[in-house]
Amino acid sequence: MNRRDVLARMIASTSVALTPLLGLPVLAQRHRMSRLVIVGGAEDRLQDRIILRKFIDYCGGSESKIRIVTAASTDRDGVWQSYRNVFTALGVEDVQRLELDSRSSAHSISLQSEILQADGIFMSGGDQSRLMDSLWDTPAYQSLHQAFHMNGCCIGGTSAGAAVMSRHMIAQGPAVLRPSKEAVDTDIGLGLLSQAVVDQHFSERRRLARLLSTLAMRPDLLGVGIDEDTALVIERGEAIEVIGKGSVTLVDPSQMQSNVGELESLEQIEMLGVQLHLLPAGHRYSTKSVGHTRRTQSLHQAIERLVAVGPIRR
Repeated sequence: MNRRDVLARMIASTSVALTPLLGLPVLAQRHRMSRLVIVGGAEDRLQDRIILRKFIDYCGGSESKIRIVTAASTDRDGVWQSYRNVFTALGVEDVQRLELDSRSSAHSISLQSEILQADGIFMSGGDQSRLMDSLWDTPAYQSLHQAFHMNGCCIGGTSAGAAVMSRHMIAQGPAVLRPSKEAVDTDIGLGLLSQAVVDQHFSERRRLARLLSTLAMRPDLLGVGIDEDTALVIERGEAIEVIGKGSVTLVDPSQMQSNVGELESLEQIEMLGVQLHLLPAGHRYSTKSVGHTRRTQSLHQAIERLVAVGPIRR
């Protein structure tokens, strides 16, 4: 069964309980909070490097073991050299590339071990479908879930590496001018973010209509649009933070009324009651600090969905 077939069967599904993966060791000595660092692409690697510095901090500092995934890229060696240079320049001594370049490599026991011992894993840009073609339903895929959920590994990704964070992933689709039915192709991602769908390069490539087109078909999900050189940091069960230079746009269609079911493919969609929140860099939003007033209730619910503990995939 391929990913699209599985995705079609999951339209009405809900998260399953968190359970450990059988046969894979849990590194119980790790006590760090699990974090996702979801970058909208084009992060600064030459000047202040705010996002990558923060990522290192979340991993445990310069002594942490950071591993790079370049499987989404067509220039894997060049991308690897770029990230190795920047992490080394920022003081990280143990930075290595994970040898993940095909489905067969994703079954390697040594690769699984590298994933489970990592303090941080960062996924590069490229093509998110290419990355998932290598990872989907493999031991490496399971190891990523265990590393995040049980070992406290910080997992980051930029551009394509950001798109794969969600379970329901935007695979491709043009930056449409207006929300249109079936304008966007979707697929299954990593599922580390279980109740949302991510779009990247958001303001720069004018992707609001693309995200709305996706949400019209999946109103059970929260839409997350992340600008370039901007990251949404998710502290599992606790809070979210926006770092970098731009903003994160949250789109909540949970109260939406839409005529999408009456339309033909590519016809424009009526979407009523959609709620939108714009979160600029430099702000942190805790599940405890955002009140329950009528004005902020939707934002509070959105934050709770983002930090919710999802299932370990096995």
